[in-house]
Amino acid sequence: MQVKRFFAADMRQAMKLVRDELGADAAIIGNRRIAGGVEITAALDYQLSALAPRVPNMELEDELRKTQSRIVNAQAELSLRGEGEGDSDKSTNRQLFAGLPLTAAEPLIEPTLAEPRRPAPTPAPAATIDTRVFDSMRSELNSLRELMEVQLGSLAWNQLQGSRPDQANLWRRLQRIGLSGPLSRDLLALVSEIEEPRQAWRMLLAHLARMIVTPEMEPLEEGGVIAMVGPAGMGKTTTLAKLAARYVLKYGAQNIALVSMDSFRIGAQEQLKTLGRILNVPVTHVDPNQSLVQALDPLLRKRVVLIDTAGLQASDPALRMQLESLAGRGIKSKNYLVLATTSQKQVLTAAYHSYKRCGLAGCILTKLDETASLGEVLSLAISHELPVAYLTDGPRIPDDLHLPRRHQLVSRAVSVQMQEEPSEEAMADMFADIYHSPTKQVG
Repeated sequence: MQVKRFFAADMRQAMKLVRDELGADAAIIGNRRIAGGVEITAALDYQLSALAPRVPNMELEDELRKTQSRIVNAQAELSLRGEGEGDSDKSTNRQLFAGLPLTAAEPLIEPTLAEPRRPAPTPAPAATIDTRVFDSMRSELNSLRELMEVQLGSLAWNQLQGSRPDQANLWRRLQRIGLSGPLSRDLLALVSEIEEPRQAWRMLLAHLARMIVTPEMEPLEEGGVIAMVGPAGMGKTTTLAKLAARYVLKYGAQNIALVSMDSFRIGAQEQLKTLGRILNVPVTHVDPNQSLVQALDPLLRKRVVLIDTAGLQASDPALRMQLESLAGRGIKSKNYLVLATTSQKQVLTAAYHSYKRCGLAGCILTKLDETASLGEVLSLAISHELPVAYLTDGPRIPDDLHLPRRHQLVSRAVSVQMQEEPSEEAMADMFADIYHSPTKQVG
């Protein structure tokens, strides 16, 4: 029997290492989470060992002996009480128990057919339960779930390739764009009755364009308080500068003001001051302990107020205070989540869940000129029904700020798709991702 351990960042990569090294016949005999990933122990020609011999439960046997002694004592007391009722009863009882010590009757209980009821176990106090045991069990169950998802994803993908090759080809093309598994499933369900591949692909892209939501009116035209929120590096300040320049060029500098809530990043306030001097627009700085309502009160006469916020980590208490200020009743701010299209899927998802607490009016997609895939950010916007308000695709102010056109956005997503075909492991991972969603029917 050949036994080997494998280390990887997650369960899917570990399973790939097992398949590449030991083949499909390898048996997983152990798995656990470690620092930085998971560890899998796999073996070839593995056979289950014989069951371990039964270990006697000494505490239970002691309890049974005590119960047997009580039964014999009770029988003796009953027989002694009946001595005064008749001579025949006396002689019978004396014959039964004469010369027998109470413990000597113990073997009489041994061959009984009915096993005595076992005493109910006393639950341990909650304070004595080690939480590490539950953490270990939870980690083990998560590892098993990931393992099952990988296996189910591989089986579903192989089945689709054999039964519906045209659908499988569409799946590959959607994977090259970068769309999520649940969104791809929904799109393919809409074109499942179309047999001609080219027509199915065109209709699929048309459905994708219709799923993208855009505002009925441009946010700058609607006016009000508009805040740029999102993690650091997404392009919030640059986007705000483009919006401000766009408004000033169209309507002048009289009815617009800029507000900075970023007192954490070095040079952030100076950058906004420079922009204000160039555009001849007033700039207000709000300290973390200052009331945003009071800071905005003198600016409410302006038609548009643009707020630049600090990009903070999700665990930072200052982020919670910042989001609570924007969500306050007296603000009525329209908060737009700024997302760089160059970010990974996990970063985009974490950003949405961190900033949705302030109430999001939509999103602004930045750095389209640098991205290698648009499918991830489009999947996020569609799945969470975030309207796409603006697009930016370069450093020029304000020339590289655009209103979104849904069909043009889809065409751009197709044009920047991956050139190489996705691997079988990537397709299996995509199908495994579908098993997280409520509907699990594919094809």
